[in-house]
Amino acid sequence: MLIVNAMVCDVNGEREEDICVENGFVIERGKNLDAERQVIDVKGAYILPALIDTNVRLQDSTLNAKNIQAMAEEAKRGGVGHIVLNADSSPAIDNEVVLEFAQNGIASVNGIKIDVMLNTLKDDMSLSNIAILLKKGAVVPYMSTIAKNDIAIKIAEYVKMYKTTLFCKAEDNSLMNAGVMLEGDVSSKLGLAGIPQLSEVLHVSRMIEIARHFKIAILFKAIASPRSIELIAQAKKEGVAVQCEVSIHHLTHSESACEDFNTNAKLNPPLASHKDMLLLQKALKEGNIDMLTSLHQPNSPVNKEVAFYDAAYGCEGLGDALALYYTKLIKTGLISMQELVQLSVVNPAKVLGLDAGSVEVGSAITLFDPKTSRVIQDKQSLYYNQEIFGTVL
Repeated sequence: MLIVNAMVCDVNGEREEDICVENGFVIERGKNLDAERQVIDVKGAYILPALIDTNVRLQDSTLNAKNIQAMAEEAKRGGVGHIVLNADSSPAIDNEVVLEFAQNGIASVNGIKIDVMLNTLKDDMSLSNIAILLKKGAVVPYMSTIAKNDIAIKIAEYVKMYKTTLFCKAEDNSLMNAGVMLEGDVSSKLGLAGIPQLSEVLHVSRMIEIARHFKIAILFKAIASPRSIELIAQAKKEGVAVQCEVSIHHLTHSESACEDFNTNAKLNPPLASHKDMLLLQKALKEGNIDMLTSLHQPNSPVNKEVAFYDAAYGCEGLGDALALYYTKLIKTGLISMQELVQLSVVNPAKVLGLDAGSVEVGSAITLFDPKTSRVIQDKQSLYYNQEIFGTVL
């Protein structure tokens, strides 16, 4: 297939090029290529590297082949070509048997690359066999900061030994307690128990010092507090190898989305105040956010269409990922398409030890038409009934 008059966008900027594709991969690029193939003129559409999302969960966080296949189809629709599956599934990916089970489910998926994290903590808060799981094919270790200091230090030593990056969820079990959304005016108005922002900030600070001491790399997952980003940005300036990831939801919605007990707005971490949402957007514009995620966490209706307190955390977003990024971040002027490639391809690829970010021969690409629009009909989307722009062709 020869795709002509496309606007190629990658880390090298934007330019009009013709791209020859076979089986989803670039085999030739340039201008005036041999046209003895099916020719498609896509004037006005973008070609960009397939996106990478490192914070995706399965339906009801249940690990099975059916859910893996469904997730892969959602990713294709959303322009995401590489997923790192979260390790805190059911069953958790914390032993060889479950890892092999996950890998067998992934083996049958075509057209998308899926990797898995390993959960460093077992249910009893003891260490999983990190060394074996890394050798068996898990790409990165994942840790929640509910781990006590002695366990967190042991995990840091493994991360240093294997020269990998620790994926870290900053949260405090005792502060979260029975909370279901951010502690503040909206939670008080709704009569819901709140989670203080300190739950995240305290543990970001703690893990920065562990990263500094052991000289390891940490990626903080789904950060929701501007103060956390300030701490991470300052640590970077001091030479500490820490980065942060923020979801599209936290950049575009505040705690007010929980009004009327909207369970699609019940997220983990909870949505921030309106003021802090604007500060997150400012951090994005200033380059202090390293990665974006759809924070895809789908749930069955039986787990969502219930009282807010009882509802499962999460909403859907993977199938609309690129269109959401384009509509909410690029059309609004927060970032450019080239910056999106940096945030959603180049930076996550570096964390995973990959070389990506350019549309080169052999690369997987996404063809995206920004001229179309549609209204989201998915009732488990935080963007239900909203118009979004762009279609993954």
